[in-house]
Amino acid sequence: MGRNLSLILAGFGGQGVLFAGKIIATAGLIEDREVSWLPSYGPEMRGGTANCSVTLADDPIGSPLITAPNALIVMNQPSMDKFESAVVPGGVAVVDSTLVQHIPDLANVSVCAVPATELAEENNMKGLANVILVGKLFAETHFCEEETLFAAMEKCVPARKRHLLDANIAALKLGMQA
Repeated sequence: MGRNLSLILAGFGGQGVLFAGKIIATAGLIEDREVSWLPSYGPEMRGGTANCSVTLADDPIGSPLITAPNALIVMNQPSMDKFESAVVPGGVAVVDSTLVQHIPDLANVSVCAVPATELAEENNMKGLANVILVGKLFAETHFCEEETLFAAMEKCVPARKRHLLDANIAALKLGMQA
């Protein structure tokens, strides 16, 4: 896949797909790469659908819209159904198998089923399934340096939620090992 990442993250509003995308985009910024982060959500937001497109590249990015991603993070069945056919051959799909019951075999796409929501709950990390999936994507693609990913997490967790930083870092590591 090389260093260029064109990623779609998708799930229900409130699952943290925009935050997960922000971590990846921030990692690109720290490494001084070309970055785009484009959020998109349904009218309901929490409970509705949310997705975001993140591009990390070494050359200027022509458009933030991604129609043929080389990576996909999926957190619910409707998103799986919507984006399963979009991933290009040689790409990777990281799927929360706790919430996506039907995970199709995708031709020439590496599909990583991780029970992220279940792992989060078992490890006292409720609400961090999104971060676990980012960790798994990192393990599969190495879209940045490992220390960059941790630095990006530190930048993305706001000061008022600083007490959650350690849990977020632990969730990244859990995903890397999943």
